[in-house]
Amino acid sequence: MALRIYDTLSGKKISFKAPSKKALRLFVCGPTVYDYAHIGHARTYIFFDIFTRYLKSLGYKVFYLQNITDIDDKIIARAREKNLPPQKLADDFTKSYLADMKVLGIASVTKYAPATKFIPQIIHQVKTLIEKGVAYKIEGDGYYFDISKFPDYGKLSRRTALQAEDAISRIDESIKKRNRGDFCLWKFSKPGEPSWKSDLGNGRPGWHIEDTAISEKFFGPQYEIHGGALDLKFPHHEAEIAQAEAASDKKPFVKIWMHGGLLTVNGEKMSKSLHNFITVREFLKTHPVNILRFIISSHHYRQPIDYTENMAESASAALKSLEEFLTKLEFVAKSQLQNPNNKSNLKSSAKGGSASGGQIQKYENAFNEAMDNDLNTPEAIAAIFNLINDVNKTIWQLGKKEAKTAENWLMAKLEILGIKIKLEKIPLKIKALAKQRELLRTNQQFIQADALRKEIEGLGYTVEDTVLGPLVLKRN
Repeated sequence: MALRIYDTLSGKKISFKAPSKKALRLFVCGPTVYDYAHIGHARTYIFFDIFTRYLKSLGYKVFYLQNITDIDDKIIARAREKNLPPQKLADDFTKSYLADMKVLGIASVTKYAPATKFIPQIIHQVKTLIEKGVAYKIEGDGYYFDISKFPDYGKLSRRTALQAEDAISRIDESIKKRNRGDFCLWKFSKPGEPSWKSDLGNGRPGWHIEDTAISEKFFGPQYEIHGGALDLKFPHHEAEIAQAEAASDKKPFVKIWMHGGLLTVNGEKMSKSLHNFITVREFLKTHPVNILRFIISSHHYRQPIDYTENMAESASAALKSLEEFLTKLEFVAKSQLQNPNNKSNLKSSAKGGSASGGQIQKYENAFNEAMDNDLNTPEAIAAIFNLINDVNKTIWQLGKKEAKTAENWLMAKLEILGIKIKLEKIPLKIKALAKQRELLRTNQQFIQADALRKEIEGLGYTVEDTVLGPLVLKRN
């Protein structure tokens, strides 16, 4: 099956193939850095990290570009509250954001592009829009985009220009605008606010213009995929289309628009006043990174997630079962015992554990079919657990090579999801006790063996007796 991606603009799943020679160009809207990143941000960026990992596993080259809004009304307002220079506040939170992304295992972004590093490109694009006759000046305010001059305005969100006037989501306010839905391209400087010199008039960028100026710098006027959270579809992405297509006279601006569902907490939008605002840093104080990545992978990217603590508990249990299964496979692979009656058909000849036949191929096909169907990560995870459930039935009958094949396959799929399982290292003391217990069992000294089992459990481990010998596992 060819990779199919749901395109918000057409409302259809589109069969997609990346350019054969050049890298696939992906732009994802980054954060406005006036506070710490929260788990809603993590939901978006972890998904696009998984998406990029999967594309690379298919052999595609990917140039993943993400902007960072480091100049904005929200930044200026927060800086006033904290009595800090706006750029100082933005720089500090940019560093925090990048640190959080590193901890989350997001390593797929090719280039992070802070808006303030691309002021010349922004000014150039504003000038182009003025020359095209789609932008106008409001004295003492700034330059605005006239949505009435762009007939296609609203085609992404399916909102008309009239409906735009009813919008309340981050619309630039000015009583002198021609249409209430018009948005600011360049804001003239005001006392105490950051500004840059320009023959447009000293000022700073509007929110929307930075994205198209930055993407044009790296990708040109048209590219393959633009992604972001659902709440950016209007007015932000609508404004991007208007700016880019009006400036270049080329359509479409991008081939595919991808929008991720939003994350709420206990049924409500995150808000500090509701005390349900969970930053990435706060989450990771009590949960491992794998928990968050598993929760996000367990939901289709276009569907909402209503986070509850029960989700974290369920994810923890699922990850524990993954770890135990991998421990068993490693135990089988390292065992010196051979089972000459092995009838398993887990086989592989491809590099890296990709299957070429037998049982593994069934799960390989299921995983790929799920991912190719608009990145259906819940179904892909189901394929992983179907393998675990089936192989567990006869795991002690596997040969070393077969166990290693299953282990390699599973690790490769978890790598796509960005889930890293580090197997527990059993202390030498515990190994020695397990070995001593096994000797007692061999000599039929079951009372003493049972006492050692209880001692091992008291130290936080369990012993599972198998045909290959004792398997020691860390207790939950």
